[in-house]
Amino acid sequence: MKWKQILATVAISAVTTLAVIWGYATFSGKNNSYAGQQAGIVPANYKYAGLLDGNNAPGNTLDFTVPSEAATPAVVHIKTKTNAKQVNNNLPRRSPNNPFSDFFDDDMFNQLFGGRGRNIVPEQRASGSGVIISEDGYIVTNNHVVENADEITVTLNNKKTYKAKVIGTDPSYDLSVIKIDAKDLPFLLYGNSDDLKIGQWVLAIGYPLNLETTVTAGIISAKARSLGLNKDRSGDQKGGVESFIQTDAAVNMGNSGGALINTDGRLIGVNSAIASPTGYYSGYSYAIPVNIVKKVVDDLIKFGSVQRGFLGLSFVNASDLTDDDKKKAGIPVSAEGIYATEVPTEGGAYEAGIRKGDILKKVDNREVTSGAEMQGLISRYKPGDKLPVTYVRNGKESTVTVTLKNKANNYDIVKANDVLESLGADLATLDSKKAKEYGIAGGVIVKKINEGGALNDQTRMKDGFIILKVNDKNVKSVEEMKSLVGAEKNITISGFYPGYDGVYEYPISLDQ
Repeated sequence: MKWKQILATVAISAVTTLAVIWGYATFSGKNNSYAGQQAGIVPANYKYAGLLDGNNAPGNTLDFTVPSEAATPAVVHIKTKTNAKQVNNNLPRRSPNNPFSDFFDDDMFNQLFGGRGRNIVPEQRASGSGVIISEDGYIVTNNHVVENADEITVTLNNKKTYKAKVIGTDPSYDLSVIKIDAKDLPFLLYGNSDDLKIGQWVLAIGYPLNLETTVTAGIISAKARSLGLNKDRSGDQKGGVESFIQTDAAVNMGNSGGALINTDGRLIGVNSAIASPTGYYSGYSYAIPVNIVKKVVDDLIKFGSVQRGFLGLSFVNASDLTDDDKKKAGIPVSAEGIYATEVPTEGGAYEAGIRKGDILKKVDNREVTSGAEMQGLISRYKPGDKLPVTYVRNGKESTVTVTLKNKANNYDIVKANDVLESLGADLATLDSKKAKEYGIAGGVIVKKINEGGALNDQTRMKDGFIILKVNDKNVKSVEEMKSLVGAEKNITISGFYPGYDGVYEYPISLDQ
């Protein structure tokens, strides 16, 4: 009788297990694909490690071998090279003829007779980390890891090396997407950073200090931290988005762009910064939450720029106001939430009924006590998305629906290609031989300016202009120019005309 009971129990367990597996595959398959990842597809690095099936998960033990085994094949070493440059006021100069030109070249004449010489910026090399997020070679890393690099090399955990190209960048989030030409790669599955708890175990994986793959462990120390590090393309700190996960997992230089994973081996953040008086790890590290990462990555892959939605107000944390400030503003001393300091009339918040002096308590039905929390929530949505916002005015709580707008205060989805097309010009990457002749690393040549575009209508730029910078950021190709222009409303193009001395700058307002 006992054997019959045992066999019956085994049979029931087997049927239950098969039902659970079928149910998971059926219902999880209904989820939308996100940033190159399709629901239901599990990369081999997870299958071999035995994660996600419940058989080999570490449970409550402090054994991190299983998630480490799953994740390390999908974290890569990124090495960058920035070529040496001859710089003269940051732009090239063609000197006028002089009576000694038949005897001395320009450099020797400048040295002998006090002319303006050239500064040499030496070749620069750096390294960081990245996370493979699709089997066909898309990799997410920090913007500061690949910014201004002339050459990007990616080395996998198995020592295979590839050249990478930049797909898109956004300094506001300090995120970038690059791609290598490869197939059937291991990749990390996305987790859910909203589910993270203070005190939860996490692992940081990367290539610190030029070492090989390194795994460190720690706990989540805090969430929604703001450090004031990120800035937008124009250098404005107010345009930066920060809602960092703070951990005490050891992270050093070179870890930037690497993975922060949970004990299931899922990606929950991209390591970005450390808090240190020495530049080396001294207790805390910071990662960008994956729920922000996957939205940014998805936009960069689809559009070449981030489709960022704005609530349409300026704010301070109510907790940062003094008691006197609160009394002057007419709000309770005990007030908590986000205090609206300015609400422009053209923004979505004003149109929904929010006014200066209101205290925001909830965004998207979630309580918010800091601007970092609010930014973290809003950054997941695009212009045109509608969010419920709860605020307090004169002691009365109200909830309205705010339709997010873009930076230009409309609802358009803007692609980087669309922005370049609005310039109204035929652009091409400058030939490498010509670039060497001009003494520059690269640039974009304006082959022809067409009627009806921004360059023709707003500037006196002529055909043949060499673009070297957009918003004071170097550009060496049309692809880089796309990633820099993004969805900006106002840009400044800098460059020169071959054969002429001097720097030319053209400010342009783009209609979005």
